[in-house]
Amino acid sequence: MTTRNWITATPPTPNGDLHVGHLAGPYVAADVLARFLRADSHDVRLTTGLDDHQGYVEVRALKGGDRKPEETADRYGESIVRVWRDAAVEFDHVVHPRADPGYTLFVQDFFQRLHDAGHIVERTRPLPYCTPCARWLYEGHVTGGCPHCGASSSGNSCEPCGRPNDCGDLTDPRCATCREKAELRDVTRLYFPLAPFADQLAAFWQRVDMPPHLRALCERMLTDGLPEIAVSHPAGWGIPVPVAGFTEQRVFVWFEMAPGYLREYDPAGEALPQSGPVQFFGFDNGYFHAVLFPALFLAYDARTPLPRAFVVNEFYQLEGLKFSTSRRHAVWAHEALALVGSDVLRHHVLADRPNGRETSFSLPALERTRNHLASLWDDWLARLFTAVQEDCAGRVPREEPNGQSWERLTQRLARIAGELREAYSVSGFDARRAVALLDEAVACASDFGHVHAHERDRPAGSSSYRAALRGQLGVAAALTAWSAPVMPRGAARLAAAVGFPAHRPVDASALCLPEPGVLITAPTAPFFTGALHG
Repeated sequence: MTTRNWITATPPTPNGDLHVGHLAGPYVAADVLARFLRADSHDVRLTTGLDDHQGYVEVRALKGGDRKPEETADRYGESIVRVWRDAAVEFDHVVHPRADPGYTLFVQDFFQRLHDAGHIVERTRPLPYCTPCARWLYEGHVTGGCPHCGASSSGNSCEPCGRPNDCGDLTDPRCATCREKAELRDVTRLYFPLAPFADQLAAFWQRVDMPPHLRALCERMLTDGLPEIAVSHPAGWGIPVPVAGFTEQRVFVWFEMAPGYLREYDPAGEALPQSGPVQFFGFDNGYFHAVLFPALFLAYDARTPLPRAFVVNEFYQLEGLKFSTSRRHAVWAHEALALVGSDVLRHHVLADRPNGRETSFSLPALERTRNHLASLWDDWLARLFTAVQEDCAGRVPREEPNGQSWERLTQRLARIAGELREAYSVSGFDARRAVALLDEAVACASDFGHVHAHERDRPAGSSSYRAALRGQLGVAAALTAWSAPVMPRGAARLAAAVGFPAHRPVDASALCLPEPGVLITAPTAPFFTGALHG
């Protein structure tokens, strides 16, 4: 066993490109936490995968014409990985289900083990069937009314209320491909009853860190009676069920994801860490992560470390409606990155992160974020570096800042650094707060610079003026550490310019004066808004 910090972000479905809503949800936020912990010298493993076998992938292929689901998954899977790279989201391991030679066998062994132990049982129940398409309907193949909240829902789970359904209990079920009304036919499938794990799940929910919205969902499901979950479907896309008599069916993709998470940690079978993962996901996936997966892990091996924290985002809207890949209602991440670059987009989606409430994205708002960073962050740094070049021959002044204004500034920045550590931490993770604190730090430094620029005009103020410049360089040095989790590429460019290491802990010690006489590299472009790639 190791003390490694394991962070997971829910695998995206490769039925389309990543949109900005995805980045605002689990991916950039998980990367922020990983970068913060690594800067503190923690051993970190950030993992995810690609959700190739979702029914939505096959639906996308069917709607696209003759393209096979394998081709759809590969095409968009490559695009998703490329967007992560361009957005500076750095995973240590990404599971590619169909490219990992041991993945299918691992999932099937997991399934067989639960079946042999009696945790998976046969049930004959109605399932929607599309006669024109000659296809059983489940997951993304079917739409209807949620039996719990009445909202429009796909099969197996409802995005608005987060609760599972059995497909056959949807009201007015229709085929997602041809839109024809489905008929209900009895079919025998394999089910995983959750009720036997009710007490263990309740105990787990008491100790795991999760937001009230998700906790309410869990407790409501427990009060209503935990259901039996279909873990196989009559289908041709996905991993074949290993159980005799059901080999023509496919493993429910959300069942598959549980062993998939274990495979993410290390495909070579390295022992899992003593502490369970911190999992990032959207509320629409909350039931799977907080109810189904823990129950599956308990059934598989009670020693499997369950998650220690759930970091959950609500829906990110676009023009009043939820971002949706399947409905093609989205601003694609690669387009936004081409417009403003990774630092601006990361700052924007973290500042606007749907934490506890739904928020809404727009391109004009993204442009305002770029202007904000240009007018606050880059303008202050440009004034500072120009002054050092013109008034100090491009070198760090020897004078040290002092006096009440410097003392007030450092006290404020020390407070900000402490609050920033909390906002970046597992227990207090709050990306919105972190971005606000970074902006506050820059605003304080910019105000300090404006005030003390007037020292230059005093007959006896040149020494105080140069001391203020050195103090601001110290703040810039601190920002190379403090802003690195949020805007890693701009922070790295700034670190190179002021001559500090690119990776330092986020704490008050990062605020230190650079050595006098050190040559400061003049920027060729704005640090945070001037580079779109790299």
